Amino acid sequence: MAFSSRFAVAVHILTLLGSSDGLPVSSERIAGSVNTNPAVVRRLLSLLSRAGLTRSKRGAGGGALLARPASEITLCEVYRAVEGGELFRLHPEEPNPSCPIGRHIQSALESATVAARDALESSLGERTVADIIGSIAEGMEWERSSGEVV
Repeated sequence: MAFSSRFAVAVHILTLLGSSDGLPVSSERIAGSVNTNPAVVRRLLSLLSRAGLTRSKRGAGGGALLARPASEITLCEVYRAVEGGELFRLHPEEPNPSCPIGRHIQSALESATVAARDALESSLGERTVADIIGSIAEGMEWERSSGEVV
């Protein structure tokens, strides 16, 4: 089973933008931080822009910016912007309606998976990009105070 890393990369991008003191950040610089291709960053920035989370400044010195303060962007919004679709997929083919299990499995699974999705979205809705920036700042402060190389 393949899992997507779009959410993690999108949060990384938004965290970098939120830490840029309001200055635009190029997709090349973002890609260097994420350690990926700038085209991947541009695709995600497009999804984030469509969701109203980022905007771009064109021209020399241009790049991506947050569309709103980091404290107003929830991780749930990021998840919805880049992951799309359902968290769980049900049977790709209709189960056998002649089988008592097959006849009822979809509705039983849907109930359980909707509850799981709602719990995930609720948890992500309680955290913002600013919270991630704060956690990183705490980690960097710990490194400085403990003598770790930054």
